[in-house]
Amino acid sequence: MILFELTGTENHTAYQTLEISNGNRQYDFLRSMVVASLEMGRPFLSQTIIKALNFHAITCLHTHAGEFRPCPVVVGEYEPPQHFRVQALMDDFVNQVNRGWETMDAVALATYVLWRINNIHPFINGNGRTARAASYFVLCVKAGGWLAGQTILPELLRRNRPEYVAALKAGDASAQSGQLDLSKLHVLMTRLLGEQLATAPPSPDRPGKTTNGQ
Repeated sequence: MILFELTGTENHTAYQTLEISNGNRQYDFLRSMVVASLEMGRPFLSQTIIKALNFHAITCLHTHAGEFRPCPVVVGEYEPPQHFRVQALMDDFVNQVNRGWETMDAVALATYVLWRINNIHPFINGNGRTARAASYFVLCVKAGGWLAGQTILPELLRRNRPEYVAALKAGDASAQSGQLDLSKLHVLMTRLLGEQLATAPPSPDRPGKTTNGQ
């Protein structure tokens, strides 16, 4: 059952209900993967993780959940790379992230992950949800644990959609000019992460201090 094919719209109640349920399951899976990656000593990003995050986001909502798109897509005024280029672009992207794992700042690396997945747009649907989750995976694993806070960064980005989309577009424009500049997105990520951590409960062994994990 693919709800979008049955309803023909993302505004149907059944679609929206399952979308929320999928989102909850995606966050549960994301947290489990952060814990598993750290326990196994495998602190890197893989295409398997990215595809699994997409699967949890759009399963039974759209076709090809967890698979790279087999056709062209257009996102508003933005036309992502052709579908036959996606695999090679994702190979290069993941390799680049993992080469910079030890040398790049956590927020800077997570910012790049967030922008590049949106930029490549490798899936039929759920690219934004997948990009935000993958970015947070990188951030948490780099930090050594699940980051505390009442509302996590992926949700805060979604709630600040106009500023978030504008920052992504600024990154796209800079990439087209040949001089990638993700400063606007980095500033937004830093601010929202600060908002998240400010709502974290005090660490039991250090009253008044927040903890990076829970």
